[in-house]
Amino acid sequence: MANKSDKFQHDSVAAWAKRCYLAGRAVMDAALRPYDIGSTQWYVLYQLAHDGPTMQRDLLRMLQIERATLSIVIGALVRKGLVEQVPDSIDRRQKRLRMTAAGTTLWGELPDLTFIRRVAFDGIDQAEIATAIKVLQTATGRLDELLRRGTDA
Repeated sequence: MANKSDKFQHDSVAAWAKRCYLAGRAVMDAALRPYDIGSTQWYVLYQLAHDGPTMQRDLLRMLQIERATLSIVIGALVRKGLVEQVPDSIDRRQKRLRMTAAGTTLWGELPDLTFIRRVAFDGIDQAEIATAIKVLQTATGRLDELLRRGTDA
């Protein structure tokens, strides 16, 4: 027998935020599939295209992914010849990532993904979007703080 809170859990703000994220990510992956890159690879290329060479360790924080996952993503981009890893000039143990000429060429060919945001949010009142953002920011901040204090709090 289903738990009484099952319906509540599936209709919660968090559940809908996750479903929206996953749907957007699926559309993004479908748009990038012809270019043989995934959404996380796209985020790395976006960072390098817009901000230039970036320390690999900084991408962990920016993308909020596990170190092992980032290593796999970067490894794939390096094998494809889209990104190169160079030792940092100050700390040779650290890796600085930069886009290669092939990466720059591919970046110029990739579709503009802003259509995903347009499809998802066009026609929705800006005040409602602002409220949704504020609610999710507040909830995220509270959960981050709980994690910092320890989940027993």
